Amino acid sequence: MTRLVKALVIAYQRFFSARRPYRVCRFEPTCSEYMLQAIDRYHSRGILMGLARILRCQPFARGGYDPLPDHFTLKRNQPK
Repeated sequence: MTRLVKALVIAYQRFFSARRPYRVCRFEPTCSEYMLQAIDRYHSRGILMGLARILRCQPFARGGYDPLPDHFTLKRNQPK
């Protein structure tokens, strides 16, 4: 399952995201990169983390730097 999701995310990055003339994601790292990192670190639970991040990426979100946390959570990293 994780391989399929990773392949879909990579395809999205190469064929859709790369063709946009401007950056769309409000977060750093981008939501697709966050998803790939989460899957690499947390395997199938990483998919849930990535989906939660995508749901947070909306016009009223603060955005900004939101790295992958050291532990599994569906919430945004709190700035220190």
